[in-house]
Amino acid sequence: MDLPDLPSPFTTLAGEHRHSAVVENSEFLAFAARADTPPEALAYLETVKARYPDATHHCWAYQIGAEYRFNDDGEPGGTAGAPMLRAIGGQGLDHVMAVVVRYYGGVKLGTGGLVRAYGGAAAECLRTAPRLEVRPRQPLRVRVPFPHLSALYHLLDTFDTARGEEEYTVSGIEMSLGLFPEDVQAFTAALADATRGEAQVE
Repeated sequence: MDLPDLPSPFTTLAGEHRHSAVVENSEFLAFAARADTPPEALAYLETVKARYPDATHHCWAYQIGAEYRFNDDGEPGGTAGAPMLRAIGGQGLDHVMAVVVRYYGGVKLGTGGLVRAYGGAAAECLRTAPRLEVRPRQPLRVRVPFPHLSALYHLLDTFDTARGEEEYTVSGIEMSLGLFPEDVQAFTAALADATRGEAQVE
């Protein structure tokens, strides 16, 4: 059975996380969340902006696979969004949107100070956030005659399977499954043995 190429596993955030810091009287509020598409990332930005509409700046960066963007939102070029993007990569994360909200405190930080403040707030937010490893599953469709259903259900419990829809046919059951790629061959062989070759997998 030829299997299509699946996306690589990646580590993202298990939920929204925040971190705050005060630098020279300026308050920096860092937020981060999982985002699987650029529209999701930008929608998250809008929710943060809605929470803090009176902030001086809403700087942001996202990394989603090969796609990335960042924005300094009025800060000097390269002092906010780019350091935040580097923070995402530095933590080994993907599918992540980071937003740092600044309330200006009256003291200019200079370009180096801004880079450290934005990059540091984002990095600390990401470092302390709960993580989630995402491992893509291989979709399979199995057809099993009624006499072998108990064998099928036993194998579903033995392997780490994600079960989809089940359809009953005249002769048995059809089921959609998701398996980790490294388990597909062993599962297919075990199912063939358990059903004396009567099960079909595609």
